[in-house]
Amino acid sequence: MPKLRPLQAGTLVDLDPITPRGLGPRRVRAYVPAPRPARLEDGKRPVLVLFDGQNVFDDAGSFAGGWFAHDAVDKLGRWRPTPPLIVAIDHGHHARIDELTPFSDGRRGGKLDAITDAIVGQLLPRLHARFDLVYGPGGHYIGGASLGGLAALYMHTHRPDVFGGAIAMSPSLWFSRSKVDAFIQAQQNPYRSRVYLDAGAREGSGNTARLVRTLGSHLHARGWGPPADKRDLRVLCEP
Repeated sequence: MPKLRPLQAGTLVDLDPITPRGLGPRRVRAYVPAPRPARLEDGKRPVLVLFDGQNVFDDAGSFAGGWFAHDAVDKLGRWRPTPPLIVAIDHGHHARIDELTPFSDGRRGGKLDAITDAIVGQLLPRLHARFDLVYGPGGHYIGGASLGGLAALYMHTHRPDVFGGAIAMSPSLWFSRSKVDAFIQAQQNPYRSRVYLDAGAREGSGNTARLVRTLGSHLHARGWGPPADKRDLRVLCEP
């Protein structure tokens, strides 16, 4: 079997910050995968926007170690589909709980709509002006972990006309749980949806995985499932 050539690295760039109303500016960075041979290129790129940008690319500034999302994208370099543009939005440190939750628990939270509006109204138009990206929900995806996972699920279900899917790693479904459950149940099934949910079985004494499985069962009952052309669902609970 012939040896594969080493992967060519992409480029990490700083973008203009977004300024959500009432929250102040948030740093934005993007990883642009390296060009591939013409025979592998599929045209325009999709974009994956990730919350908690301090965690996305490396260990520096991360909470408990970086995700190295750019390395994962580079591993797609030899294969289809076209690797996405990865966009990382930093959280606001002490304001993180407020800005990454859609509803208040009576003491904090409930400002996610300001972040949503800034991503849709400020960030996405800038990205399309600068990069050759797929338009519409078929090219826009949102993701995060913990509170960022909750935020991603909300933004996908709240704006399915913009975001065609969500990656929710260990989502904080416990926060304002009754309001989150009621919101998700009240939304109509989107035309297009790809949802990835995961959790560790020992997170939160097993509560995180239980809530993830419950949400997965609810979505499956409504028509999500693997494999599916329009509504695809993947649920992973790691021991």
